[in-house]
This record gives sequence, C-alpha cells and structure tokens, in this order.
Amino acid sequence: MPLPADLSPDDVAFAGVLGSRALLREGRLSATDLLEVSLARVERYDGRLRAFRTVLADSARAEAEAADAALAAGDDRPLLGVPVAVKDNVPVAGQVATMGTASPEPVAAQDGLVAARLRAAGAVLVGITTMPELALWPFTESPATGITRNPWDLGRTPGGSSGGSAAAVAAGMVAAAHASDGGGSIRVPAACCHLVGLKPGRGVVPTEEHWEGLSSHGALTRTAADSAVLLEVLTGRAFPLTEPDGLRIAWSTRGAVPTPVAPAVRGALQGTLEVLRGLGHEVAEGDPDLSRVQLSFLARYAAGAREDYLALADRSVVEARTRAAGSLGARLPAGALARAHDQAARAAARLGTLPGGADVLVTPTLPAAPQRVGAHRGLATLATAGRVVPFTVPWNVTGQPAVSVPAGLTGDGLPLAVQLVGRPGEEALLLSLAAQLERATGSAARRPPLA
Repeated sequence: MPLPADLSPDDVAFAGVLGSRALLREGRLSATDLLEVSLARVERYDGRLRAFRTVLADSARAEAEAADAALAAGDDRPLLGVPVAVKDNVPVAGQVATMGTASPEPVAAQDGLVAARLRAAGAVLVGITTMPELALWPFTESPATGITRNPWDLGRTPGGSSGGSAAAVAAGMVAAAHASDGGGSIRVPAACCHLVGLKPGRGVVPTEEHWEGLSSHGALTRTAADSAVLLEVLTGRAFPLTEPDGLRIAWSTRGAVPTPVAPAVRGALQGTLEVLRGLGHEVAEGDPDLSRVQLSFLARYAAGAREDYLALADRSVVEARTRAAGSLGARLPAGALARAHDQAARAAARLGTLPGGADVLVTPTLPAAPQRVGAHRGLATLATAGRVVPFTVPWNVTGQPAVSVPAGLTGDGLPLAVQLVGRPGEEALLLSLAAQLERATGSAARRPPLA
C-alpha cells in the first residue's frame, strides 16, 4: 500500500527500531511496506556505498509477509517486521560467512546464535554487510567487496570492521545492524557514521570466544533505546533505561599509546562534558592506568588473526597485509599469550574501578574525524591502523562495556563522537546516559546529506 500522506520515505527509513515498531503496531505500515522502503534505499544508494555483500531480497520478502500475518494475529515480539542486517562473520542459514574475503567458505546449514536470536525476535534479515578481511582493520575496504563509503561523505570511511553495518544504518537502509568488536569494530564505525555503538562486556552476548576473548557481538543503531532493544534480543536479558542523576563522570584523553587528539575532537569532548555538567553530573579529569594494555592487545590480536587466517578455505585469495597479520601470531615468543592474558587480568582488576571512583569514564572514540578512504595501504596498514584505535582497545582487553555516542559534527559536516566506558556489568547505565545525552543534544534527529 502507499505510505500515509504524513510519512515520507525518509521518515520511514530513519524511524529506527522503536519507530518502526510503532508504525507497524499502529497499523500505519505493514512489514511488507517497511521492507520495500528498505530495499528501495538499498537499490538507490548501495551502488555507491557498498554496505552489503549480499542482499537477501527474496527471503526477506517472505519473512515480511510472515511478519504481517503474525502482527495480525497479535504477535508482539520485539523486532517483528523490523528490517535488520547481519555482518559477514556469523552463520546465516543458506549463506556463506566469508569474513570479508573472497575465500569460498562453506554454506551454513543453520543460523548461528546472532541470526537465530534476531529471527526469533521477528526481525526481517535484509542482507549481509561488508567488512574488511578477517575484521582486522578500522576501515572497510577489500578486494572482495571494494570500498565501503561513509553516507556522511563518500570520500570518507565508515570505519571498520563493522563498516558495512554502519553505512547501512546511517543511510536508512535498515533500522539496525549486527556488529562485532575486537578492538573498536562497533565503536569506530558508530563514531564515523553518527550512530550509537555499544560494545557489551565480555560474555554478555553468549557467542563463542574469538580473538583470545577480545571480541564481543552487538549492534549499530540510531538511538540508545534501539541499542537496548537489540541487546535484550541478543542476550535474552532486560536492560531497562533509567534517568541517570548525579553521576560521577571522569574524563580523559589518554589512550593505550600516546596519541594526538584533533582540535575538533577535543571540542566535541569538552562540549559533551558541559552538557553532562548541565544535566547535574559531577565531572572531573581522571586518567586511567593503561600500562601494558597495548602489549596484551597486540599479542591476542595477532593470535586471533592467525587462527582466522588458518581457518580460511583458500588463504591464497587474501591481501598481503592480511597474510602478514596472520603471520604475526606464528611469531609470538613462547609464553607471550600467557603473559598477555595475565596482563589483561591485571588491567581488568585495576580498571574495573574507574579513575577517582567514577561511575562513567568519558574519552574520545577516535583521535580525529573519519579518515579518507584509502588512507591505509599495503603492509604499512599493520602500523597505521593502530593509530585509529588507542581509545577503544583498552576496553576489549579488560572486557568492560563501552559505547560510542554522537557528539556533533565538524565544520564541514563530518561526524564526531565520544566514548562512555562503564564498570563491568553496567551496560544499562551506559545506554541510559547515552539516551540522556541524545535528548539533551537532539543528536538522533541528524541525517546524512544523501542525494
């Protein structure tokens, strides 16, 4: 049916999870209508953005029809009829998970936990999103899928490794998308694309351990409340949002390695801190002790890259920089992994108490605005990529929850972000504070200048 007169296709596309749910439950749109808006945007924009490796149009239409029947019968599952996407690193029945490569990986016989829980919640799976090879990089470019671009500026990266998921949500092609994070791969794309990206704490989403425990699965969304819905779906637990009052907020620009912070990022951080003060929170500078965190990360990253590289059906098809990353794990000295895990345990014990006994630590997510596409080339990528993630990797090492939230735009319209870090088990507090910031700043209303 045609859209209601007071709804434009853009209004539908940017409704997000809760907005889409409301349109469906109020009967203003059917799940089939919602999907057709999604697919129309994929057709219109994805030739330039390359957010999707595979679009599952036929199966998605069948799922939308089934969702309409379920809605008519009174079914109230949290994602029923909502278009979502899945990153190319989890099993989806009948599809291959290529990990961003051209390797001929086997077709999955059944859904893995992520896809199964999304389907069980009623989601319509629109497609599988792009990622860099083996999820290794904070950008999304590979020989298999080309260059994935940022909807806010086609000359910029959407980040990585969940760059396709971020581009799909930012462009309004889906309401939300699955993502994963082993060193910033949810939070970096969120920061690049003006989205909310929560890395849950270790083990909160009960997937198999990956990258020696560095990785967590989550989602990219337009709002904190949408992220709470996705987290509840992926975990089977409730994460109620409340109105935070009188929190102790620490802030820092200390990363895992010494890192220059661009003036625009510093301005966004200080602007966010002023908003937090205005909301009644106590704000003070406090640097975390990040000693040996980078060493722990690098050893586990190298071991994880090696494991994923060796698991490929055809290792000959990947880039030289991917092979080089895979070879790092083979060069680890004896006992390096054991030391890395010991360093991580010490860091987790130390950093589980935030500076000054704070409730939340605020840092930049990225040291600068989104980089230009092609900024990382060849084997030098192994060194240059690390300069993008000094603020995100510590919390993969400790396993603490951390969320990237929008913090305005640069003068030329590029997204800026800050990271909120919590104590173990405090995902709900982080999302509650993120939601409070959203309401105060109006960040969720901003849309990229797609043409």
